[in-house]
Amino acid sequence: MRSIFSVFFILLMCNAAAVAQGDTSAPGSVPASFQTSEDRYRIGFQDTLEIQIFRHPELNQRVNVNTNGTITLFRLDQPIIAVCKSERELANEIAAAYAKNYLRNPEVNVIAVEQRSQAFAVMGAVEKPANYFINRPIRLLELLAQAGGPTDKAGSRLIVARTGSRSNCRMTAQRSAEDDDFEILHLSLKDVLEAKQNIPMLPGDIVSVLEADVVYVYGNVIKQGQVVMKEPLTLTQAIASAEGLRPASKKDDIRIFRQKQGSAEREELVFSLGDIEKRKVADPYLEPNDIVAVNEDRVKSIFNSIGRSLTNGIPSIFYRVP
Repeated sequence: MRSIFSVFFILLMCNAAAVAQGDTSAPGSVPASFQTSEDRYRIGFQDTLEIQIFRHPELNQRVNVNTNGTITLFRLDQPIIAVCKSERELANEIAAAYAKNYLRNPEVNVIAVEQRSQAFAVMGAVEKPANYFINRPIRLLELLAQAGGPTDKAGSRLIVARTGSRSNCRMTAQRSAEDDDFEILHLSLKDVLEAKQNIPMLPGDIVSVLEADVVYVYGNVIKQGQVVMKEPLTLTQAIASAEGLRPASKKDDIRIFRQKQGSAEREELVFSLGDIEKRKVADPYLEPNDIVAVNEDRVKSIFNSIGRSLTNGIPSIFYRVP
């Protein structure tokens, strides 16, 4: 029994010695297991920091990170580099600076009260276009919700411009050419709203919700003017959006005027609605800014006018003067 107690006592003393040896760290530091990881928020330019010195309220202050990435504190001769450090890392460095010539075992706390270095921009056809400062992981759908969602002018397309600023806080040896590439992502707004393309956002991303494209329908249709293309639009759908054809329309001579790529000229395409309705030819998809022209059949128009005149004149034959 005495031998068991002796072994237990020896183990207890060894454990106490190990703890005492581990407490010889620098002033204000924390164990490595509690250090913030690289995926935590990193202080950046334009951030506002709250510096708190325990038991020394006269040294407490709120500072902005300078354009060179440093902060200047009371009683310290040299500025301290703050950019790209976590709050805990900066607190440890400030504690070491004060402990060098001024304070004994200082305890420092750093809070990034205004985190303005990692912004996301949302622009275009959204309710609240603006810069959004968010200090946590966020996905595209949530960012659109922050901006109030798309307006009724929004089309079917969305662009994310990725500036590569996610690599700003990496050491030069860790950076690659790929990190700094300017990348453009073309996404479907419908797929984003249905969470099918709900990509994670990166600091510095610029989101642009494009307004819907339009085509123009004029001529012998009931309602001439613009037709909004919120989704891919066919010729027959565009005519239906113009409330259909008027009588005496040339159904076999529907013309589409389309801008030639890289040119100011337009090409002319001719389609027959009869062939499309009989499925002899495919219903063509329109492109942004196409002009659809529906011509009037003059002969049919004349016969229709004569028919209306005769119809309107028949009651007068049976009319008697009293």
